[in-house]
Amino acid sequence: MNKLLLFLMLILMFSCKIKSQNNAQNTISFEVVVKELNIPWGFTFLPDNSILITEKEGELIHFKDGKKTIVSGMPEVTLRGQGGLLDIEKHPNFKENNLIYFTYASSEGEGSGANTTLMSAKFENDKLTNQKVLYKAAPNSRKGQHFGSRIVFDKENHVYFSIGDRGNRDENPQDITRDCGKIYRLNDDGTIPNDNPFVDVDNAKKAIFSYGHRNPQGMEINPFTNEIWSHEHGPKGGDEINIVQKGKNYGWPVISYGVNYSGTKFTEITEKEGMEQPLHYWTPSIAPSGMAFVNSDKYLNWKGNLLVGSLKFEYIANCTLENGKVIKEEKILEGLGRVRSIEQGNDGFMYVGIEGLGIVKIILK
Repeated sequence: MNKLLLFLMLILMFSCKIKSQNNAQNTISFEVVVKELNIPWGFTFLPDNSILITEKEGELIHFKDGKKTIVSGMPEVTLRGQGGLLDIEKHPNFKENNLIYFTYASSEGEGSGANTTLMSAKFENDKLTNQKVLYKAAPNSRKGQHFGSRIVFDKENHVYFSIGDRGNRDENPQDITRDCGKIYRLNDDGTIPNDNPFVDVDNAKKAIFSYGHRNPQGMEINPFTNEIWSHEHGPKGGDEINIVQKGKNYGWPVISYGVNYSGTKFTEITEKEGMEQPLHYWTPSIAPSGMAFVNSDKYLNWKGNLLVGSLKFEYIANCTLENGKVIKEEKILEGLGRVRSIEQGNDGFMYVGIEGLGIVKIILK
């Protein structure tokens, strides 16, 4: 019996040693794919594996065959604080229609200052044509914060986009007759879907899908559940991940796990009936921007994980999910710079837009 026990222990030790050696071989590295970008706010891969990249200052860049080309036909972009050229996404049927969608700060319309705008355009031969403003938040504001914005499409080709509260914390997010502090849903031509939650509410902004948001700068369709996942900045603490649902109120600023930047409280409560709890939150804040689900065999140990960029601490939070909850976080790609955007490429690799560096590919060995 003792010999059998010793034999089993030796097998276990050998197995653990092999496992340890395998884990040690799983080193994380990166390759710079697109160099010399300032603030790559968003990017999207086209079917030919070229990349459209938004620079916050207002340039749309087409990266193909190692060369960067400035796309012509862009609208006038207003640089104001956190506002500029923001996210970009191709239409699900891009191969047939060549349509792209992007958000940017615009000074057009009512009031001085600027506000977030969603535009569609046809992209061909490094030019934009058929430009169409699909939504413009109103009124403009001279404040420089909380423009949002991220864009996703669902399987019915509805386009969702986020706009932050524009620094008007106490009015915009909880009032559905006002823009800002919302996630919106439109048909791909800019019309309002008949089943949007507030189409029959007097004076409501009919494009609103959910409200009570502070400044959502990450949004993705979960490829495993088809849910819309979003994250948003809290103030000092209280950054959140939410599953965005039709007509729901996400509580800002009535409930929050954060406090004012001065350390004082603006609310005494973290939950309230009729308001959604975050799936996950960070205290202290990591200042999240960009997010992507790992849905690829390139990273078998990570498949199903959620990657979230941190502007403040300059890393990616590699979040392990279980039953719709974050059960573990690992910091990866630390110290390269402020992580602004994350996408999975056509080749299954994860790509990251890092301020002052460019777009890098994550390699797991």
